[in-house]
Amino acid sequence: MKNELKTDLEKIAYNCRKATFLIEKKQEEELTAREKMELKLHLAGCYICRVYEQQSMLINDLVKNLFNGDKPTGIKLDDDYKAQLQKKITEKIKKN
Repeated sequence: MKNELKTDLEKIAYNCRKATFLIEKKQEEELTAREKMELKLHLAGCYICRVYEQQSMLINDLVKNLFNGDKPTGIKLDDDYKAQLQKKITEKIKKN
């Protein structure tokens, strides 16, 4: 016997969890027709999951470019920021 979802909030949370799973799956493999339909319907009404999908795609592209040796386009850290970041990393390493 299936457990019934009790509140609207639980139903929404379940649907968002499933949508984020499908968003990630879609980036690795082809979704079934049913999965595509479910995701499309959910994204039509859920702004948060649409933002999640955009961010997830951006992060995946950046990571793929990083490991493929390609430089991400349009993203460049300021040299002062890099120096400050390196200093913080060095300090943390010394503490540990």
